[in-house]
Amino acid sequence: MRRDRFKKDTTAKNYYEDRFYVAPQSPKFDVLGSKFEDDLKALDGLVLNSYVEFDQMVVFVDKNDNLKALEKLKEFGYEILSELSGVDFIHQRGGIEVFYQLLSIKHKRRARVKCFVKNGEFLQSATSLYKSANWAERELYDMMGVWIENHPNLKRILMPDDWYGHPLLKSYPLHGDEAAKWYEVDKIFGREYRDIIGEENRDSAFIDSKDTFNFSRIYHETEYGGVEPSEAYLQEYQEKGGVPFIKHATRDKFKILKKRR
Repeated sequence: MRRDRFKKDTTAKNYYEDRFYVAPQSPKFDVLGSKFEDDLKALDGLVLNSYVEFDQMVVFVDKNDNLKALEKLKEFGYEILSELSGVDFIHQRGGIEVFYQLLSIKHKRRARVKCFVKNGEFLQSATSLYKSANWAERELYDMMGVWIENHPNLKRILMPDDWYGHPLLKSYPLHGDEAAKWYEVDKIFGREYRDIIGEENRDSAFIDSKDTFNFSRIYHETEYGGVEPSEAYLQEYQEKGGVPFIKHATRDKFKILKKRR
């Protein structure tokens, strides 16, 4: 057995002297002289700033030149737009920094195109170049409030159409369910209307058996124009004598699977 020697409690040691630790920035290298030199030349003077980080080229362009830069990179060989999103810099710089993550299978390289969109300004849609930009731009509008011009169907993709605000902004409140159920009422009408309007129900899985307008009459299913039965019954939605290789399922016969095969 080893002899026990007292050691200082290293778990109580701070690994940094500053009160608030700031992670060091990742190393950045010049594009000129790297394997991305031809990629940078293909942009033909559209680049405001550029560097190589984590073995990928990062370029900054003006927001009005985003389509020109993406088109030139696509012609060079970046045929896939794998990601499109933004970072909230509204407090520091008054806008959103949008980035396009590109992949070139031909050259086996990745590149990131960045542009800055100020509050109230529009960004041209990239759906004409990359089809994958369609839903990504809708999410960028829905979550961060960036307006996309010439988009084929710019509407919310995650939140309801009547939702107030954009949840991925740093200024969006994070106070839990209690605040969320009154958030829109307070913002749009004011706190004095809470008793008049009532709290919100944003549960997409909620089903009210009495709501015959938005939902089926659960356990009281009725054909169109028919009379709703007074007593509940268990409706089965599988016809007998149907597809032969599918076993007929009934409500009164079921089996609980405890584990997968």
